Amino acid sequence: MDQPRLLAIANRFALPSPATAAEPLGNGNINDTFLVHTGCGNRTVLQRVNTDVFSRPDQVMANLEVLTAHAARKQEALPRGEGPDGWQLPRLIPCLPADAGKATWLEEQGEVWRMLSFIDNSVCHDTVQSPEHAHEVGRALGRFHRLIHDLPGDQLHDTLEGFHVTPRYLEHYREVLSAARAAGTPAACPESEHCRQFIEQRLDLVPVLERAQQAGRLRLCAIHGDPKVNNVLLDGASGKAVALVDLDTVKPGLLHYDIGDCLRSGCNRAGEETTDLETVVFDLDLCRAMLTGYLLEAGGCLSGADVEHLYDAIRLLPFELGLRFFTDHLAGNVYFKARHRRHNLERALVQFRLTESIEAQEQSIRALITELSC
Repeated sequence: MDQPRLLAIANRFALPSPATAAEPLGNGNINDTFLVHTGCGNRTVLQRVNTDVFSRPDQVMANLEVLTAHAARKQEALPRGEGPDGWQLPRLIPCLPADAGKATWLEEQGEVWRMLSFIDNSVCHDTVQSPEHAHEVGRALGRFHRLIHDLPGDQLHDTLEGFHVTPRYLEHYREVLSAARAAGTPAACPESEHCRQFIEQRLDLVPVLERAQQAGRLRLCAIHGDPKVNNVLLDGASGKAVALVDLDTVKPGLLHYDIGDCLRSGCNRAGEETTDLETVVFDLDLCRAMLTGYLLEAGGCLSGADVEHLYDAIRLLPFELGLRFFTDHLAGNVYFKARHRRHNLERALVQFRLTESIEAQEQSIRALITELSC
């Protein structure tokens, strides 16, 4: 995107001084994100919201406003020694009065844009660097859940209906697979056949969390929706977690979606983008560190039934993402950004290998959960 247009859009927000430069920031799969520099040295984050994914940007922005206000109140009310410690959530930067009809977002040539505060002196990583880093990732998610666990779900819009509801992903996969077979594309290959068989062998896993919720054992609450390792910002000096970002997926859901996705992302040292499947292992040491950090902050938010279903969540979430990647491969890479035709197939193979590693260590993972939650 050309600089003049980016700067023109940035300057429609309430910046402390005019924007002077903008550059791509991060490597997200959905939205386009830019770091904006202003004349006074201030930096902010400008994002073009992917309306193919988020068809109701007004609801996304309403959720952000409700969530950040609630979390700020709860953060300030924490007991002495547990309160403001550098932790923060990104703040929405309002539009200038000319665009105040939408207050915190604007439309420009059919595109939706918003601006957020930039958290200075922070760093993030695509993969966990150490057990200490894993602990901070878990603590970040735990702090987030602790701050929002009492936010009533009916105050949030369900902006991604069916998000993390695995039976719906299975249904969509079957539709796409049927259409792909009818069209004769993509051509069958050993990797695709492996993915297809892998899914069919685990159909009993698909409804495990939804059945528990329908039976009243698990409850819906506010969740992040996408707490990957690279959404946790660390203080550049101390290495302590200071923020959990990328809040578009905030919605009503199960805490297990977040916990399982966080461990899926954090306990695979090889990362999501590796093509060397031999390096893909669910690391128990990182799992211990991450769960310890999480429970330190949010242990009091979990019921006995929540704890009972933690292993199910840890196993389900990589399977679910693999299912989604493989479905998108069959559909022609229409959801996740892909650098080449087989990219989402390769991503699916990583997640399925991670699922296998979790299954092979089931007893050890269950024992660890029991130990840490006692």
